Amino acid sequence: MKKFAILAFAAIAFAACTQNNQNMRQQNAIDVIKTRVSVRHFNGEKIADEQIQTLLQCAMAAPSAVNKQPWAFIVVTDENVLAQLAQASPYSRCDNNPACAFVMCGDLTKALEGEGQDYWIQDVSAATQNLLLAAHCMGLGAVWTGVYPIAERVKAVSAVLQLPEHIVPLCIVPVGVPAEQPEVKDKFNNDNIHYNIW
Repeated sequence: MKKFAILAFAAIAFAACTQNNQNMRQQNAIDVIKTRVSVRHFNGEKIADEQIQTLLQCAMAAPSAVNKQPWAFIVVTDENVLAQLAQASPYSRCDNNPACAFVMCGDLTKALEGEGQDYWIQDVSAATQNLLLAAHCMGLGAVWTGVYPIAERVKAVSAVLQLPEHIVPLCIVPVGVPAEQPEVKDKFNNDNIHYNIW
């Protein structure tokens, strides 16, 4: 009987520990989402190749329509190319000392056909958000800067990176060690919520 009680207690303790771990993971994920901020100034410190790889893995873990994964990523670490990107897309913050920049692109050869083709925009956007959250989780700063659909920016960025016609740059995400600590904004607004019907 005593042995049974000990086993039962151990099972309850294990279940509680597992539940606590799940709650902790959930809370950590929620905290990362709620505390992410746009970081536009960096200290110029380099980041490890492993960190870049992790960011790319997180980006590619995003959902995509029919699992087409119609994305391509250009990782820019060369200072000259970063400077060219800063000129091609002045709001990209690539001249603010990031360790690197990720140019998040759509690959139209992998996109759905017909009316669903533009789902690539949503797919690459999901990958971009994953990358932003992963960067924040890793203690890095990042900011989403738009390229598409402004034709002039698309053309200029494509020229700098020598992109083929079927690759469309959606946005540029400079990433690095933050040189600023922007205040976290509470963006929750009940006015934006409707239930069941408008």
